[in-house]
Amino acid sequence: MTRLRTITVAAASLLGAATLPAQSDPNIQRIWRLGMDSSHVQSLAQTLLDSLGPRLTGAPGITAASDWVIKTYKSWGIDARRENYGTWRGWRRGVSHIDLVQPRVRSLEGTMLAWSPGTKGAPVRAEAIILPKFKDSTEFVKWLPKAKGKIVLLSPAYPTCRPSEDWIKFATPESRARMDSTIALLQRDWAVMTGPDGRPDSTKLYRGTGYSLALGTGTLGMRLEKAGVAGMISSRNKLSGFANPFAAAGNGGRGGRGGRGGPPGPGSMRGGGPAESNPAAAQGRLGGFAAGPQGAGGWGVIEIFETYNKVAPAVTLTCEDYGLVYRLAENDQKPVVKLDLDAQQLGERPAFNTIGMIKGTEKPDEYVMLSAHFDSWDGGSGATDNGTGTLMAMEAMRILKTAYPKPKLTILVGHWASEEQGLNGSTAFTEDHPEVMKGLQALFNQDNGTGRVTSLSSSGLTDIGPHLKSWYEKLPAFYTDSMSPNVVSWSFNDVPTGNPGGTDGAVFACFGTPSIGMGAIGWNYGTYTWHTNRDTYDKIVFDDLKHNATLAAMLAYEASEDPAFISRTRSPGTWPEGWPANCGKVPRKTKPRL
Repeated sequence: MTRLRTITVAAASLLGAATLPAQSDPNIQRIWRLGMDSSHVQSLAQTLLDSLGPRLTGAPGITAASDWVIKTYKSWGIDARRENYGTWRGWRRGVSHIDLVQPRVRSLEGTMLAWSPGTKGAPVRAEAIILPKFKDSTEFVKWLPKAKGKIVLLSPAYPTCRPSEDWIKFATPESRARMDSTIALLQRDWAVMTGPDGRPDSTKLYRGTGYSLALGTGTLGMRLEKAGVAGMISSRNKLSGFANPFAAAGNGGRGGRGGRGGPPGPGSMRGGGPAESNPAAAQGRLGGFAAGPQGAGGWGVIEIFETYNKVAPAVTLTCEDYGLVYRLAENDQKPVVKLDLDAQQLGERPAFNTIGMIKGTEKPDEYVMLSAHFDSWDGGSGATDNGTGTLMAMEAMRILKTAYPKPKLTILVGHWASEEQGLNGSTAFTEDHPEVMKGLQALFNQDNGTGRVTSLSSSGLTDIGPHLKSWYEKLPAFYTDSMSPNVVSWSFNDVPTGNPGGTDGAVFACFGTPSIGMGAIGWNYGTYTWHTNRDTYDKIVFDDLKHNATLAAMLAYEASEDPAFISRTRSPGTWPEGWPANCGKVPRKTKPRL
């Protein structure tokens, strides 16, 4: 054993010993030891994120990862299976090379958008031009012949690729104000165009084209493809936190999504030493910075989404290299870019959830469920979105199978596919398993990054509050002491959301079942790793992940041991109109783009 390894193990042992809580329940004690002193999360993470990698719905990676999860569960003695619910467009990502070849040579940092066509062994080499701003779609159509055979730049080029925190920390007030104004004007110039009523004008939309850019190239990419362009380049960087001097209030950074509920409303129940008493926790809940311009973004961090193109390849570049190509085009220096892309569009492929189960011994038709989406975008490894939620659920199931092998209720785990395309996998499960919806005692969902869970929140059913309170009160002081940096709060709100969005737990909440969101410390999730090329193994905070898996196992145990079933009595208040019809239906195949 190396000296470094010895130090690491010793430090881990000291941490576990120092935080072992006094607890009378022997099952809680066993769960603690397995989760905090004998954790498997690091080895599981290395296989899932390094060896298997990202899990784009419809791609080979998600099938390989599902195979591994099922094999791993079975090795622990846990039943596991794959449940097909439809199809989604398939795609294989290969090697991509993006190079500037004129007026000088430089290999550019970027990659294909998901589902992009490749170049089929014959690299595309063409001049890059900027998408102009048009008065309306008629003017755009007249311009299209000029774009034929060109590579079109679809995004603005930021005047700086430094994180805003650099400008806040180092710039003079005058220099910072100038940059704030420049960026605000750029964002206004490239925003969706609106009519006199302030609503998006369908004849103009993005840059006056009459088409949308959506998450990557949208319908605009499809129209450019039809016009014969050679390819297209975009850049969605994470720079935020620059003040907008033209708005009523300054911009804050973009936050991540997650399972945190809103503040308690009238008649709500709340308890448990709110984590806002801990300054670090309060900061984390705001995505790592307070309201207003505080600085956000990171060097070379870009969001990587999708295209619906079938012929013209679509790639994305980091802020720095996109700006280089853009400035060359802007100054009529005729940049030529070469795209050499290996990709294969595979047609409709099976879409599926991966389900694990520990059968209940007393009430097998009542269920406690751990929930996390399994799919990811594939610009990085999908580590914090939502590899960490996946790993939390897997590790919690391992702990439960060892410490609590004969639960009173059936314990399920749902690893959902196609969350990123609209909560499709979890919605399909709610449609396909009415028996689970009827017998669901509690669902615990986590989907907001690597940080330690600091809040449990739910809504909709009057009975949830007392049950959640009773489970919370049985947790060790490690999670409930208001002075602890690991403190978790809980809250219950009366009325659930309709037409769910955000994450899979909202689907179950929308249908009026006990869905509990597990909100977490931010770790700059929204500004560094959410949907980006930097969402990789090294961004995981393993101490926080152990905290979460152990907590999830304890909560599942307490919910299974609860002698009373949570009734479906709706809480008072004005529920969403049309509920539950407005919760939506799942698409059973790829949504067409027209």
